[in-house]
Amino acid sequence: MSTTKRDVTHLTDVGRGLTAADGSFQRKPSVFRNTIEKGGHFEPEKGRYHLYVSYSCPWATRTLITRKIKGLEDIIDITAVSPKMDENGWPFANVSPFPGADVDPLYGANYIKDIYLRAEPEYEGRFTVPLLWDKKTEKVVNNESSEIIRIFNTAFNELLPADKAAIDLYPEALRKEIDELNDLVYNAINNGVYRAGFAKAQQPYEEAVTKVFETLDKLEELLKGKDYLIGDKLTEADIRLYVTIIRFDVAYHGHFKCNIRMIRHDYPAIHLPHGYSWLRKLYWNNDAFSSTCKFDHIKTSYYLQPSVASNKIVPLGPVPHILPL
Repeated sequence: MSTTKRDVTHLTDVGRGLTAADGSFQRKPSVFRNTIEKGGHFEPEKGRYHLYVSYSCPWATRTLITRKIKGLEDIIDITAVSPKMDENGWPFANVSPFPGADVDPLYGANYIKDIYLRAEPEYEGRFTVPLLWDKKTEKVVNNESSEIIRIFNTAFNELLPADKAAIDLYPEALRKEIDELNDLVYNAINNGVYRAGFAKAQQPYEEAVTKVFETLDKLEELLKGKDYLIGDKLTEADIRLYVTIIRFDVAYHGHFKCNIRMIRHDYPAIHLPHGYSWLRKLYWNNDAFSSTCKFDHIKTSYYLQPSVASNKIVPLGPVPHILPL
C-alpha cells in the first residue's frame, strides 16, 4: 500500500496541536464512535474485524486485555505497530522493525495513518490506536478505547462459549459505581499523567501532577483490604486503572515528571508484596494482564518522545529530595 501524498504531519506529530494557550495539554476527542450489534451496520461476525494496537499505549492495552479476558482471540485478530513513533505517527514493522511489532497484513501499510486515510481520505483527526477496523466495508468502526472494551464485553457473546459469554466487565448492578470511578480515574490518572508530561508551562504541570497524587492517595485507601476496585469481582474499572499504574514507575515517574512518589515504594495496597498488592495480583495471576504488557515497547515509546523531553519543566518531586538517616 503506498503512503499518502497528502501532508498530515500536523496530525501525526504528537508535539503539535495538543497544547492550549496556557501551556496545558488538551487531548482531542476520538472521531469514530460506531458500535457492533445485531441488525446494525456493523454486525458481530467471526473474522470480520481487525484490531490495530500498540503495546506501548495504555488506551490500546485496555482493548487487548478485554479481548483476552473475553476469549475473542479467534474472532478478532490484531496487528501491533512499532513503538518507535516518528513524525508520521505509528509505523508498522516494515518501516520500523521491533520485536513483537507486525507488518500490516491487510494492505501492507507503512503507518497507521494509511489505514485511517484509506477509509477517510480527508480525515482531520489524530491517527491513534486502538483502531477497530471492518474488513468487509473497509471502514473504521471505532477508535475510542472506552467504547471498544464495551463492544468486546457484549457484542460477540453469541459467538463465544458459555463461560466466556458469562463474563461481564460492566455488570448493570455496578454501573453507577464504575462510571463514577472511571470518571475520576480518567481525568486525574489516565489522562492526568499526560497532562503533567505534555504540559509546556510550569503551572499546568504542577496542577496536573498534584492531582495525580491526590487521586492515587484516594485509590490507595479504596483498595485497602480488597482485590478489586468495585465489588468483589474484576470489572472494566480495574482494567482502566491498571494500564496506567503498570506504566507508572517505568515511564510516568521519570519521563512525565510524575515523581512525587513511586507506586512500588509508597502505595502498599496498590503494589507492595506485604500489602494487598492489587497490581501484582492482576499481573501475575491473570494472563490477560501479563501477556499484553510489553515493557520494552512501553519504555522505548515513551523515552523516544522528543516533544516531551524538550519541554524544560522542573519537576516537583521526588519528595523529600533525600531521605533522612
